[in-house]
Amino acid sequence: MSEQIEYSAADEAGVERIARLVRLAARGFNRSLQIRLQTQNVTFGQWIFLRILWQEDGLSQRELSDRAHLTEPTAHTALIRMEELGYIVRRNVEGNKRRLHAFLTAKGWELRELLEPLALEANDIALSSLTKDEQTTLRKALTVMIRNLEEDERRAASRGVRMPPTKGHASS
Repeated sequence: MSEQIEYSAADEAGVERIARLVRLAARGFNRSLQIRLQTQNVTFGQWIFLRILWQEDGLSQRELSDRAHLTEPTAHTALIRMEELGYIVRRNVEGNKRRLHAFLTAKGWELRELLEPLALEANDIALSSLTKDEQTTLRKALTVMIRNLEEDERRAASRGVRMPPTKGHASS
């Protein structure tokens, strides 16, 4: 079920939490892009790894999972499927027999021309009612928020507090 969002005077007073608004905006972006990606038979998970490989081809599964902020088993499953679809090949490099690296195939590289315009379209739709000044302010504000939260995570790590796993259940 969808959460309804309407901007009101209460929002001016800061009643609506920014975290919730950012989460809902991110979910909206993801859903808008997923609608478009399915026209090319690409999943959102595959999109994440394709984007990373378009920037830095030949990464290991661990490097890909770190950059995508996903678990290694999640990356493993996605990479196997991407290999089956002919988007990537996985092979050993530098004499390391254990670590496989993912390399885009010609088909994987061709997807870039098809998929990146879809992402731009979703982005344009999201920003369509904002002025250029509002877009600039939003980018600056989100960048500062991201840096603040990254610093908070670093401080927590320096105190020995680690990020809990995203999957699994806590012991009762």
